[in-house]
Amino acid sequence: MSIFENFNQFLETRLEEFLKKHPNLQIQILIEQLEEQEKDTKLLIQQLEADQDILEKEILSLGKQIKLWHQRIDKAVNANRVDLAQSAQEREAALLRQGNQTWGKMTGVKERLKKSQELLLSIQKRKKEVEVKYNQEKAAPEQTKKTNDFETRGWQNSSKYDSVDSLEQKFRELEIDEMLRDLKRKS
Repeated sequence: MSIFENFNQFLETRLEEFLKKHPNLQIQILIEQLEEQEKDTKLLIQQLEADQDILEKEILSLGKQIKLWHQRIDKAVNANRVDLAQSAQEREAALLRQGNQTWGKMTGVKERLKKSQELLLSIQKRKKEVEVKYNQEKAAPEQTKKTNDFETRGWQNSSKYDSVDSLEQKFRELEIDEMLRDLKRKS
């Protein structure tokens, strides 16, 4: 292992330790990552919608051209111009192939658009969940203060409540770690 890799690993370890000691920062980082993903997904959706509009217009244009060439085939047949009818049929066939290809592209864009919209909803839902968790973490010191106020008024067995608070903190850390792992897996 090189010095750079050792140093990088050392920094990552220190960062993880720091974030575990400061869960609010860890949640803030997670919120920022989700906001960035939300922004990127919205941009992707806008691009896909623009692509879909372009493809729809192209399909309409091709449809008009196919109709025109089909009419020209009929004119050539009625005029006994087999040479023109055959050329018009070839042009119509080429336009039909192009239309099928464009239709296939549009179908793919629509599918990607649908999946991107589902992803956006998922990101927004996840972001709300993390924000709720962040607000709970911010409120946690106030709850601890209230508990301490009750203890000074004569609550017995304060060690029992302290152990519940430390257990609560451990579960919060576990939940935050799970959120980070989920986010890393989804990224």
